[in-house]
Amino acid sequence: MRAPWFPLFLAWASLPSFAAELDDDALWQKLRAGGVTVLMRHAATTPGIGDPPGFTLNQCATQRNLSDKGRQDARAIGAAFKERGVNPGAVWSSRWCRCLDTAKLAFGRAEPEPSLDSMFKDDDKAASAKLRDLRARLAARRETTPLVLVTHDVNIRALTGASLAPGEMVLTILRDGKLEPIGRLSMPARDTATAR
Repeated sequence: MRAPWFPLFLAWASLPSFAAELDDDALWQKLRAGGVTVLMRHAATTPGIGDPPGFTLNQCATQRNLSDKGRQDARAIGAAFKERGVNPGAVWSSRWCRCLDTAKLAFGRAEPEPSLDSMFKDDDKAASAKLRDLRARLAARRETTPLVLVTHDVNIRALTGASLAPGEMVLTILRDGKLEPIGRLSMPARDTATAR
C-alpha cells in the first residue's frame, strides 16, 4: 500500500544529487556566514517505524523516543556546532518528543513548529498544508543567522528529495520559496534502521 505522502516525494525524486557539491569545511563556512537553513533528521531512536498505536503528542512515554546512542549523538552534534563557531539563530522542531529532545540536547532549546510534525500518516491534503505553512514561515523570516529545523525523514524527503540517516543534516538556501539543497553533513549518527 502506497504511503499518502508518496506523490509529494515523487515530485522531488528527480532532483539532481547535491551531496558532493561542497565539502564539509565549505559547508561549515557557509553556516558561519549565515543565510542557511539546516534540515536535520532527529537522532537515533529505539527500533521501530512510526509510533505505537494510540500515541499522544504531548506524552513522550507513548512515543518512540531517542535511544542512548541518539542522545549521545545529539549532544555531539551540538558540540560540533560550538567547536566550529556556529550558533543557530533559531531552532524549530517537530512537536514529536524525539525531535524536541534532539534539538534541546544539541542546542539547548527548541521552538515547537507544527509544520515540521511528521507527515508519515498524513494524506496529500494535510501534507501539502504542512509544506505550505512551513514555506510561508520561512519566507517571513528576516534574520540571516542559521536556522535549524529538526524534523522527520519523510518531511525532509518531501522538502528536498534527500533521505537522511538519523542525526544527518542537509544544508539549504531559500530560493523562490523553496529550500534548495547545497550539501549534507553526516555527524555522527548513521543508524538507518530507525525511521520517520
